[in-house]
Amino acid sequence: MGKRTLTIRGKPRKPVKAPSPTLPQPSGVASPSSLILTGNGITGAVKGKKKAVGARLWMRFDRDGKSEVVELDKSTIIRRAGIPARDLRILGPLFSQSSNILAREKAMVVNLEFIKAIVTAEEVMILDPLCQEVLPFVDQLRQQLHHKSESRTHEADTADVNENELQVSTRGHWLPTPETVEGLQCELPFEFQVLEIALEVVCTFLDSRVADLERIAYPVLDELARNVSTKNLEHVRSLKSNLTHLLARVQKVRDEIEQLLDDNEDMADLYLTRKWIQNQQSEASLGAAGTHGNNSTTPHLFRISSKRSGSVVTSNFPDEDDVEDLEMLLEAYFMQLDGTRNKILSVREYIDDTEDYVNIQLDNQRNELIQLQLILTILSFAIAAETLIAGSFGMNIPCQLYDKDGIFEIFVGSITAFCVLLFLLVLGYARGKKLIGT
Repeated sequence: MGKRTLTIRGKPRKPVKAPSPTLPQPSGVASPSSLILTGNGITGAVKGKKKAVGARLWMRFDRDGKSEVVELDKSTIIRRAGIPARDLRILGPLFSQSSNILAREKAMVVNLEFIKAIVTAEEVMILDPLCQEVLPFVDQLRQQLHHKSESRTHEADTADVNENELQVSTRGHWLPTPETVEGLQCELPFEFQVLEIALEVVCTFLDSRVADLERIAYPVLDELARNVSTKNLEHVRSLKSNLTHLLARVQKVRDEIEQLLDDNEDMADLYLTRKWIQNQQSEASLGAAGTHGNNSTTPHLFRISSKRSGSVVTSNFPDEDDVEDLEMLLEAYFMQLDGTRNKILSVREYIDDTEDYVNIQLDNQRNELIQLQLILTILSFAIAAETLIAGSFGMNIPCQLYDKDGIFEIFVGSITAFCVLLFLLVLGYARGKKLIGT
């Protein structure tokens, strides 16, 4: 049947077209209209679209330094990284300013102060990348990964691919030859590069906070030593509170690194690239064995060692007990954090010394007040003795001394001299007993 048209006042009306169906967007992926992304960062912003329930903002970096910003919910992150749900709770706001480096089967969960990320062998996902404190980590990560990607591309262009690579006949897999392996040994695995940048940013941040605290602390403490006042005491109290809080933050990161250094198994589990290569080699060997049959030999697989000695040992699987690279990396930042901690302890010792000096000053003033009170008490005793004598003669008791002329001056002078002598005697006794300083 043909299309029907309606005529109104002699003018034909155009047929109404049916709206085209819209395809549903996959869960966990932002639509092109909501985010405009490039390989080097964000070029657009989220337009008026409501955030999905439970979704949070993440930034994804791959090995080449290309990045994108997406909104992902918990279930998508769990499926993508292969981590349990409790690890996402560690990355939540309840565990802010805590320090955890957890090794999982396919990912590494990094929770260092304000840096919260999930690192795999091929990518890293950073939580809340637009925070002011996280931006230095994002910028440094983009610069270093992009620089290393350009270096690897330049080396790949200049190398002879036919001579440096060995192709496995099954499934078209390619495995590196010893020359390629020696080149890979010159740099850390991807996950350790990310961990190194995170530790560097956190250590630099903590060190700068300690430097700011030192710059403020010493003038305040010197002012308190010169003038003990309520205002200066309040400044020192606030300073000491900030110092304790900062020391706890540094101690958390330091203890987490120390815990990793004490356990070689935990450090071995952090080698995600090694486990990824091991899985690739296992799949390649199983595929080759299934194709050639039982009579064919399994292709020789090369081991990527974590040692930087340049030697390559051929083996079917990497050495899982070799954690030298990670141990050296963690030890370097452990020493840096230990130095930062020692700076904080030095400031705290200076605070304790200043408090001791102030307490000594207050004790000295208190002793001087006690001595003054003792002197006044002795003087009051002497005056009370003179008053007692004068009061005794002031009673209406008949006495021959009342009838003598000029006896008043002699009597008053005598009892006054007696009181002065009594005061000096008691004061000398107190000094003899070292109750009053000389």
